Amino acid sequence: MLRGVSTVCFYASDLEAAKGWYTEVLGVAPYLDTPDYMEFRIGDYLHELGFVHSKHAGGELARTPAPDTVGPAGALVLWQVDDVPSALDRLIALGAEPHDEPRDRGEGFITASVIDPWGNILGLMYNPHYLDILATTGRAS
Repeated sequence: MLRGVSTVCFYASDLEAAKGWYTEVLGVAPYLDTPDYMEFRIGDYLHELGFVHSKHAGGELARTPAPDTVGPAGALVLWQVDDVPSALDRLIALGAEPHDEPRDRGEGFITASVIDPWGNILGLMYNPHYLDILATTGRAS
């Protein structure tokens, strides 16, 4: 039934600032850019990372109610990186707040996360299985 991640969406109250920050982080501009939504295609599989204006997070404009949370919340999505500590250092230098320090999860799996300037948790992971699957596509580098 589930075939893979189609789009991951974050909320941001200032989409122009989020566009600038994530364009710097990702090294590409969004391919879709509207007043209330923008979307980047990134990585080996061109996964979609979208940003919804936070006015749609709850209330009349939202299809779902705002979450009953204080602080960062939501699903933790871990994005493959080649070097977790280096990626973490770069994000913090760009203004992200540390969330979870690099952790060796065993068998080559390393994770960490930050909180972006809009309160979203951005997860990082070195996952050897990701690289094994990528190698089967002939696109491994």
